[in-house]
Amino acid sequence: MTDTPGWASPSSSEPPRDGTRPPADAPAAVPGPSAPPQPAPGWGARYGQPNQGPQPPGRDPYGWEAAHSPRPGVIPLRPLSIGELLDGAVTTVRRHWRTALTLSLGVAVLDQAGRFVAQLLVKGRTGASTQLLTLLVTMPLTLLLDALAVALLTIVVSRAVIGRSATAGEAWRDARPRLLQLLGLTVLTTLMSAGVVLLGFTPLFGYTAGGTGTPGTAGLLFLVGVLTVPVGVWLLVRYSLAAPALMLEKQGVVAALSRSRRLVRGSWWRVFGIVLVLSRIIAAVVSATLVIPFRFIGLVLGFGTLDRLNDTGHESIGMMVLTSVAGIIASALTTPFLAAVGVLVYIDQRIRREALDIELARAAGLPEQGGGWNGRTDQTPARH
Repeated sequence: MTDTPGWASPSSSEPPRDGTRPPADAPAAVPGPSAPPQPAPGWGARYGQPNQGPQPPGRDPYGWEAAHSPRPGVIPLRPLSIGELLDGAVTTVRRHWRTALTLSLGVAVLDQAGRFVAQLLVKGRTGASTQLLTLLVTMPLTLLLDALAVALLTIVVSRAVIGRSATAGEAWRDARPRLLQLLGLTVLTTLMSAGVVLLGFTPLFGYTAGGTGTPGTAGLLFLVGVLTVPVGVWLLVRYSLAAPALMLEKQGVVAALSRSRRLVRGSWWRVFGIVLVLSRIIAAVVSATLVIPFRFIGLVLGFGTLDRLNDTGHESIGMMVLTSVAGIIASALTTPFLAAVGVLVYIDQRIRREALDIELARAAGLPEQGGGWNGRTDQTPARH
């Protein structure tokens, strides 16, 4: 496969050459008057679309392009709707389920094993703080495994977009050189977003630790902490595309953060809605659908009581085992989906701003038509 600028193939070490294209925040070029796009003879039939010839004046060019966009892999090579992004993520998991589930299952087993051990270590010994302490104990392992999953699954998704597949071994070999950088990036973005929120609640924790505070002052300090939550979310979304940039463009940590900032600029709400809201809701529903039945099975088997169903600090060993098995299954299914959504949002933003579909079409080996892809020329304006 031929490497393309800014979209280095997973096996390539070619550095990105962003100077060969407009930056993500560059203003759109204004093209001169041109005739309606006309597909080359036989082009439509090659991709399963009727060859309709010249389009009548005044027709929406996006509609014409949508009907004739090539689809070498899991998404059509054009700006994507929200439904197409989610469908592309599901299609990636469905078509490449052997690799995706193998990778995510291995990561899920390690993650749940760490959580299980942490629960055993702090079980019932810290009272109401058990859940928080368990989270803090497992956080380093969780960050490491999240970085590993993102690195491996990004390779799988990037290949799937251009109609290629990758085995688990190939994904590991291609992702391994950048794992440490991605781990550093994951830790840095987590500290930036969660650190702001933690800093906002620090005065409240310090005030209540003395035990002599008044409810009014505690409420005021709590409000101060709550006001930092939107800042943390804003930072999280602002740098949510840094991981794909680091993996696919061979960027460094600082350059990847800057790349994400430019790609998200002007599309914050769209990225927030897809990456942090819609996809997370779908993943949460799937996880709950799997976890809840396992917990009720534990009740039937006598591993717990209904009045203490949500008391994870005093769970029996049997209930902990069942919950861990449910967590492994849920994580194995949702992790590839969430990773695919993140990568596809990154690709969609680059298609909208930098016409990345042209480079992806070349990487997929599609024939060039009329000086551009989909009947377009290189002077097509950026699409927001």
